[in-house]
Amino acid sequence: MTVHIGAESGQIAETVLMPGDPYRAKWVAENFLEGAECINEVRGMLGFTGAWKGNRVTVQGSGMGMPSLSIYANELIREYGAKTLIRIGSCGGMQPHVKVRDVVIAMTCTTVGTPSSTLFRELNFSPCADYGLLEAAVAAARSRDCGVHVGGIYSSDTFYDERSDLTDQMTRHGVLGVEMEAAELYTLAARHGVRALGVMTVSDHLQTGEALPADQREKSFGDMVEIALEAAFA
Repeated sequence: MTVHIGAESGQIAETVLMPGDPYRAKWVAENFLEGAECINEVRGMLGFTGAWKGNRVTVQGSGMGMPSLSIYANELIREYGAKTLIRIGSCGGMQPHVKVRDVVIAMTCTTVGTPSSTLFRELNFSPCADYGLLEAAVAAARSRDCGVHVGGIYSSDTFYDERSDLTDQMTRHGVLGVEMEAAELYTLAARHGVRALGVMTVSDHLQTGEALPADQREKSFGDMVEIALEAAFA
């Protein structure tokens, strides 16, 4: 048991899926895991452990933004022995060929700063995915009937961002989408020698203004969850 996670020793699996929304964690547990039990309710940040095809899996909400993700990832790795952490969530599309409902698999993460930035001082550390997870996720995605894109994303610490010039430059340099957590997850994984990956569903688009209606999100997010699970146990 930690300050932010109320699970007892042994209640959290070595493989953890991390959606930002705690209620998405509940939805994943109810629809994809067998025998799922709630193992965390501290501060309403729900966590569940169950099984997928005989493999133990925990789904733990991370909250919004890198500072919140950093708290949960640190505790999962350092106190509960998590070895594989996969962010599942939404992102905003930034390229014309990236469509709403497509899946983005993050190879690298660009960011202005993360909670880990102070460790590096003048160094611009480049956080990247675990290659084994990345390769397995790409294979899983290509076997499904969904649009998939693999490449760099942007992890922002600002939701209501007014830097249109920054967005223009990232689009110019091929960044696929924007979200708020993966760069810190990748950095922590590198620091502690564990595996990390980000698999996101495009829920809205910065260029077109198109957005996925709330009642269609769960159905569209199913591909993302199954890709993440298949990658974890490939």
